[in-house]
Order: sequence, then structure tokens, then C-alpha cells
Amino acid sequence: MKMIDVGDKERTHRVAVARCELRCSAETLKLLNEGRLEKGDALAAARLAGIMAAKRTPDLLPLCHTIVLAGADVEVACDENAGLVRIEARVHAVERTGVEMEALTAAMAAALTIYDMAKRNDRGMEVISLRLVHKSGGRTGDWNRVAEAPQPSAHEPLLTPRGGTKKFTR
Repeated sequence: MKMIDVGDKERTHRVAVARCELRCSAETLKLLNEGRLEKGDALAAARLAGIMAAKRTPDLLPLCHTIVLAGADVEVACDENAGLVRIEARVHAVERTGVEMEALTAAMAAALTIYDMAKRNDRGMEVISLRLVHKSGGRTGDWNRVAEAPQPSAHEPLLTPRGGTKKFTR
């Protein structure tokens, strides 16, 4: 095993977006949307946990480079019709290596935070998907997952959480 040497690579603006879904019961989704879990507002906690996880990714993944993140955003929204919590993490940096692992780690940490906070109500929750949907920058340029919606710019919201109807929107 070895860490890849990126010392000769040029610093470029890099962005990665990852998505994760957590399947929950209808009652759990209702409690999440209303912020009525015993432990508190799990959606807010998940956003913060995701950002913190992005910053600590090299501490969790042994061959991941330590990089300076320019920003990390995590959005969490309940899709009551689908029975899912949808999570989207966006990470960006001006670096010599990509931020895909930071985005994936952020999305998973957000899902695990919700699981932890809601497990008393719903032990049957399951993470059903974690995937990279977009990356840009670096030698290989842009990549987008087929059949996923194009990504908004760095300053646009990723999801509309807890909006008026409390449904997932894009």
C-alpha cells in the first residue's frame, strides 16, 4: 500500500457531490420533519455531522490525503412519498487531489447521525444508497452520474429541506 504522490500536480478548483438515501418508516419521517425526536433536531445534527466528517476524512480513510477544504455543504430532506431521507453533500477545494472521498464521507456520516438519533423509534432503518454523482476539476475534468440531475452551482441550495409541504424537492 502507498499514498499516491500528488506533489507535482497543479492545484485546481475541485468539486464533488455525493448522495445518500436512508429508508425509514412513515412515523419516523414525520418525527424527523417535525423535529420531535427525543434527541432533538436530527436533520440539523446530520448537516453538522456531515460537514465535520468531510473535514476529518483523512482520519478515517488511511490513504486519503489531508487537504484544505474551501467549503462543505450538506442538505437533508425527508421524502415522505418515497419513505426516504435524502442527503446531498457538496465539497469543494483548490487542491492537487479530488474531494470525492470527503463528499462521500459527509453523506454517510449524515445518514448515520439520523440513524443514531432515530433508532429508538425505528431500528429497521437502512442506508440503501451512497454514491458519487458529480466531480469536477483536476486532470480528468468533469464527471456526472448518468440519469442524475445536473448539479447546481456552488452557491445554490442543493435540496429544499422542510419546505412548506415538508416534501423533498429539487
